[in-house]
Amino acid sequence: MSILNQVHTDRYSAYHADTIELAQALPDNSIDYSIFSPPFKSLYVYSNSERDMGNARNDDDFWNHYRFLIKEQFRAMKPGRNLSVHCMNLPTSKVRDGFIGISDFRGDIIREYQAAGFIFHSEVCIWKNPVVAMQRTKALGLLHKQIKKDSAMSRMGIPDTIVTFRKPGENTGPIEGEFTHYVGDEPAESFVQLTRDDGRLYYELGEGTSIDVWQRYASPIWHDINQSNTLNGWRNGRDQDDERHICPLQLDVIERCLQLWTNEGDVVWSPFMGIGSEGYVSLQLGRRFIGVELKESYFDLAVSNLKNVCAYGVADEDQLDLFPRDAA
Repeated sequence: MSILNQVHTDRYSAYHADTIELAQALPDNSIDYSIFSPPFKSLYVYSNSERDMGNARNDDDFWNHYRFLIKEQFRAMKPGRNLSVHCMNLPTSKVRDGFIGISDFRGDIIREYQAAGFIFHSEVCIWKNPVVAMQRTKALGLLHKQIKKDSAMSRMGIPDTIVTFRKPGENTGPIEGEFTHYVGDEPAESFVQLTRDDGRLYYELGEGTSIDVWQRYASPIWHDINQSNTLNGWRNGRDQDDERHICPLQLDVIERCLQLWTNEGDVVWSPFMGIGSEGYVSLQLGRRFIGVELKESYFDLAVSNLKNVCAYGVADEDQLDLFPRDAA
């Protein structure tokens, strides 16, 4: 296995490597939870590497590549535990696709993970401001002038989606207990606002208010997510030749998923670590983390973010020992 760089502590392992090769080295049934944003087919360029799924020539090449990872994800996940994919349906273009419309990327993901043996467990839409999307993408269907010209080409904004899958089998480590805090933009009056060391807000709960949090989290649409609540610095990871890149996953979304589907001390895996958002929140909540990133500038930012969230600094190497010694 070719690992370009790696950093280990007793709380996390970060790898600059091909995610499929790294996934093949994970022991069977070793991961408690996984959350990540996959490459969005050929819509964005993340690196120039042929190992980058985002550089696929067409849909068939993309899925042929991605299926190798899904197979390893199914093997490495613990029975009864969950995996969450952050995705969205993708706008098509006349230049690339021959028509203006929507590609059902979310549906493709669901079908591929089901084909690999996962159970389609849950999904939630994350509301996005269509005005912000219009300003960022200049999409024809979101422009107000298109309403005046021909509204047959007008459309709604495209939400983010968290699609969650479960590996069949019994979960031997139940995720027990009520919620102890809420993250989001619509706290109840009884919640007590607190601030973490990095300035992020969260709300501590009074007795009997866990159900108030659950009613918000159980909603099929999360409209109380602050879209700008992401790790800073992702733009610094872009190279000059990169095309447009989506913003990293909002920290509150990651935290909600961890509240729902993990215990303290669980191992969380992101096969597309980016600048380390999933690891950052995992470490804040007392989980352990494994992250893999192919793009060097993103990997360097991720390591910096993971180190920053660990107040005690970096521990000795190889303490988070999920791999056999000969795997690397």
